[in-house]
Amino acid sequence: MKIVFATHNQHKLMEVKALLPSEIQLLSLDYIGCFDEIPETGKTLEENAKIKADYVTDTYGFDCFSDDTGLLIDALHGAPGVYSARYAGEQKNSKDNMIKVLSELKENTNRKSHFKTVIHLNLKNESYSFEGVVEGHITEKEFGPEGFGYDPIFKPKGYDKTFGEMSAEIKNTISHRGLAIQKLVAFFKNRAL
Repeated sequence: MKIVFATHNQHKLMEVKALLPSEIQLLSLDYIGCFDEIPETGKTLEENAKIKADYVTDTYGFDCFSDDTGLLIDALHGAPGVYSARYAGEQKNSKDNMIKVLSELKENTNRKSHFKTVIHLNLKNESYSFEGVVEGHITEKEFGPEGFGYDPIFKPKGYDKTFGEMSAEIKNTISHRGLAIQKLVAFFKNRAL
């Protein structure tokens, strides 16, 4: 079975590929010749995930799934949320985004936050949605070179390391994206590929 994961992000592609059953051939946007920057004009993670999957299915004719992920920080009233990738500007620079978050939380003792991933799947003219959430808090500085995005400043609840300090294997089992992908994988397995 061939399915497109609507991303140009190689880190995300590798993360997801490692979790999917071998019967599924995961194709990237680059592989199908889609080099467009798909506009994420939704007001929610759910809307953005649907926009991206629908764009690929409608334009290229492939079954597709896409995700949208946000870091939601209590003290910032849910920001950066849907704007997580471009929080510090359109350059979408992870380092700049982390610096902005740490700066905004500098004097704040409430560092509670959560990551949320929503996956939208278009498969054989049907649509499905899967969600993963992981609670945690924002650290005072960056820890660890692993992962991407906000991983070095997010410590999941019940762990003494940030996502940036964890191996991909451990992170994939507990992360927001990992949890959402596990639901997607279970869905595929129940369909008897």
